[in-house]
Amino acid sequence: MWQILNVKSIDPLKRPKRLSILNLSIKSLTLLGFSLVALPLVIALLFGASQVNTLAQDSEGAIIDVAKLLDNQQLLKSSQIKMERSAAQYLVLRDTTLAESYLEQSQQMLVITEHFIASNQDEKLQQLANSYATTVIDLVKVTIPNAEKQSPNSTNILQPIQDKFNALTEIYEQMSQRSNALNAQHINDIKQAAQVTRDIMIQSLVIIPISLLIATVFIFLITSPLKTLTKSILRLQQGKFDREIQLTGSPEIQEIAQALENMRTRLHALELQKSSFIRHISHELKTPLAAIREGTELLYDHSVGELNAEQQEISHIIKNSVFRLQKHIEDLLDFNIVLDSTSLQDSEKMLIDDTVSQVLSERKLDLKRKKIQLDLQLNNIYLISNRKQVAVIIDNLLSNAIKYSPDEGVIVLSTLLEKGQLLLTVSDQGVGISDENQSKIFDAFFQGPPPTESLVKGSGLGLTIVKELILRLNGHIALISNQKQQTGTKISITLPRAFKQKEQD
Repeated sequence: MWQILNVKSIDPLKRPKRLSILNLSIKSLTLLGFSLVALPLVIALLFGASQVNTLAQDSEGAIIDVAKLLDNQQLLKSSQIKMERSAAQYLVLRDTTLAESYLEQSQQMLVITEHFIASNQDEKLQQLANSYATTVIDLVKVTIPNAEKQSPNSTNILQPIQDKFNALTEIYEQMSQRSNALNAQHINDIKQAAQVTRDIMIQSLVIIPISLLIATVFIFLITSPLKTLTKSILRLQQGKFDREIQLTGSPEIQEIAQALENMRTRLHALELQKSSFIRHISHELKTPLAAIREGTELLYDHSVGELNAEQQEISHIIKNSVFRLQKHIEDLLDFNIVLDSTSLQDSEKMLIDDTVSQVLSERKLDLKRKKIQLDLQLNNIYLISNRKQVAVIIDNLLSNAIKYSPDEGVIVLSTLLEKGQLLLTVSDQGVGISDENQSKIFDAFFQGPPPTESLVKGSGLGLTIVKELILRLNGHIALISNQKQQTGTKISITLPRAFKQKEQD
C-alpha cells in the first residue's frame, strides 16, 4: 500500500511535464487536426463570400445609378422636345392654352433637373444641370413676354428663342457626354472590383494545399504509432519476443503498448517454460526408448534365442511401436525448434544445395524403402537465414512427400531465384489432398487420410512446423493439389534474402 501511494504521490518541487502534441489523446489529436484543417478553409470561404457580397452590392449600386441617369436624360430630352414644340405652337397661334402648356413643360423640366442634380454626386454634372435649369428659366422669361409684344411673323422674337433652345441642346449634349463618361467609369470600377475579387479567390486557393499539408501531418501523427504497433504485433505473431515494446505517443497508444509489452513478457516466459519442458521430457524419453529399441531389436533378430510365432509377432508390434514413438519424439523436438525462438535468431550465409544434400542423406533409407526417384533441379542459390530452421523445413516437406508418394514414384525438388527470393518447390505423385482438407493440413495435430501400407502414423506436426518456421522467416507457403485428377501435391515456399554468388560479389 505504501509503495502505491508513493508512486502516485506528486512532488511539488518537480516541474510538470511539458505538453507535447504527441502526448495528446487520439480524440484530442483528431479534433485538433480537424480544426486546423477546417479553420483556413472556413476563413477563406467567409472572406470570399464577403468579397463577392461587396462586389454584388457595388455592382447593384452602379447599375441603379446608371439606370437613374439614363432615365433622367431621357425625361429631359423628351421634355425639351415637348417644350420646344409647345413654344413653336404658341408663337404661331398665340393661344393662352398653349402658353399654359408651355409653362407646364418648363416647370416639369425644372423638376426633372432638380431630381437629376439630387441623384448625382458628380460636381461637373451638377454644374451642367444647374446651367440647364438656368437656361430653361431664361427661355421662359424670353418667350412669353416677347411674344405678347411682337407680331407672330416677327423674326426679332424667334431668333433669341431659337438661340436659347440651341444653348439648351448644347448643354444637354455636354450632360450626355459627362453621363456617358460616368457610366463608363462605373463599368470600369466594376470590372476592376471583379478582377480584384477573382485574384483574391485564386490566391485563397493556396489555403487548400496548406490544409492538405496540415491534414497529412496529423494523419502521420495518428497513424505512425499505429504502424509501429502493427510491426510489434507482427513480431509477436512471428514468435520474436526478444525486443522490448516501447512507444511514445497518445495515452491510448501507450496503454496498448504497455498491454503488448506485458503480453510479450508473459509469452516469452511461457515459451521458455514450454521449450524447457519439451527438451527435458524428450531427453528423458529418448534414453529409456533407446534401451527398449535395442532390446527389441535383439529379440526380433533372435540374438538371445529363437522365438515362437506369437512371440515373433509381439516383438514385431513392439518394434513398430518403438519406431513410431521415436518418430513422435523427433517431431516434438522439431516443434520445440519452433517454440524456442530465442535460440534460433542467428542467420548465416548458406548454399541451399548443401542443405538439401544433408536432408537427403538423412532420408536415404526412406527413399530406398519405397524405391522413390528424385528429380533435383537445383540452381546454386545462396540464402541468408537460419540453417537449422531451413533444414527442418526441407526435411518435413520431403518427409511428407515420401510418405504420400507411391512405390517407385518420382519426387521433384527444385529451387529458383525470383526477385531476390528463394522459391523452393517439392512435388510428389500421391493421390493429392481433398479441397476440404487443404485448409486444415497446416493445423497442429491434423492428419489426413493415411497412405496405403504406411508403417508409421504421423504426428500431424510436420506441416505445422513448416508453416510456423516460414512465418518466422518472413516467407510464404503455397499448396497446389487436386485429388480428383490425382496429379499429386505441390508445396512451394518463398524465403527472402536469396541470391547467387556472382550477385553477392
